[in-house]
Amino acid sequence: MHYHIILTERCNSQCKYCYEKSNQEFNNDLDKKFEFDFSAPTDSEVDIEILKKFLSKDPKVVIVFYGGEPLVNQKKLVDIMDVFPNIEFCMQTNGKLLNELPKEYMNKFSRILVSLDGKKERTDYNRGKGNYGLVMKNLKLIRKNGYKGEIVARMTISQEFPDIFEQVVHLIEIPEIDSVHWQIDAGFYKFDFKKEKFSEFVEEYNYGISKLIEYWIEKMRKGGVLMLYPFIGIMQDILKRTKTKLRCGAGHSGFAITTNGTITTCPIMNCIKDFYVGNLESDPNNLKEISVIEPCTSCDYLGLCGGRCLYSNHAKLWPKEGEDLICKTVKFLIDSLKARAEEVRGLISQGKIKLEDFEYEKYFGPEIIP
Repeated sequence: MHYHIILTERCNSQCKYCYEKSNQEFNNDLDKKFEFDFSAPTDSEVDIEILKKFLSKDPKVVIVFYGGEPLVNQKKLVDIMDVFPNIEFCMQTNGKLLNELPKEYMNKFSRILVSLDGKKERTDYNRGKGNYGLVMKNLKLIRKNGYKGEIVARMTISQEFPDIFEQVVHLIEIPEIDSVHWQIDAGFYKFDFKKEKFSEFVEEYNYGISKLIEYWIEKMRKGGVLMLYPFIGIMQDILKRTKTKLRCGAGHSGFAITTNGTITTCPIMNCIKDFYVGNLESDPNNLKEISVIEPCTSCDYLGLCGGRCLYSNHAKLWPKEGEDLICKTVKFLIDSLKARAEEVRGLISQGKIKLEDFEYEKYFGPEIIP
């Protein structure tokens, strides 16, 4: 089981997008759909001994540190790592404070997801001037200091900048970065949805996905499989002819531990009672499972998609036209990868690549479905 531990709600960045907007920035009538609970403290007050007792009941635990920005509460992070010497650690971070974490702790991480949206201009536009340079400097530093784990560049693609191809290629060719994942920030809610504008984004984005898949396949012809998570996760199931649940793991294989010890389906739902599944006194092997609902459950693509986002699926934040356009990008991605599956099988038969090259760690952060 993967547990995202929310160390703090504080952050040292002011990005143009943030998960808080779903609850605080927009007048989206969520209070009419869900029951909210804002009693949790800003910083984690979880008793580490109680946490240790809870996690000891599961022999295959992975801890994913999360925020806000988790390194803003470095002391709690270190204290937790000290009591779990044999557990796997991951982290989702903006990367700005990686230089401040002592290397003996940094080097214990198996994977970190670092917020980078592509080239310098793109990243700095979204995340603040100087962000790209600082993060790249820190990535070089931790590699120099002996970090051997995976570094995932976690991107956000928005309507303003649909050029997915250029940005992903830039990141995956950086020596310090092992893999790339991206999410679409739809940027619309019911009161400001502009169908024509977003339709244009979808067309440009899908065009970029086509180019990116061709680039990905070309690398396979030369004997390598680039770890582009939205491609890897879907192609693996196509090749194995297997189906999936919600690919991020939320509600079935991954949960979040909030700052007061409540357990919820994922960090985005950390203050919504409807998604609470237990607490640190609960049996970790018997947490309530929450699944996607319509329209996902009747969709022909569900077996390969798994559902885009549990929160958005239940909250219904978007107008139907907007939801359909988001699904259009997912269906295009799946169909485009299915169209290349026989070629990929051929490359496996030729020995250029192996089926094992599509193996990846599930549920530590990349949602797979953008």
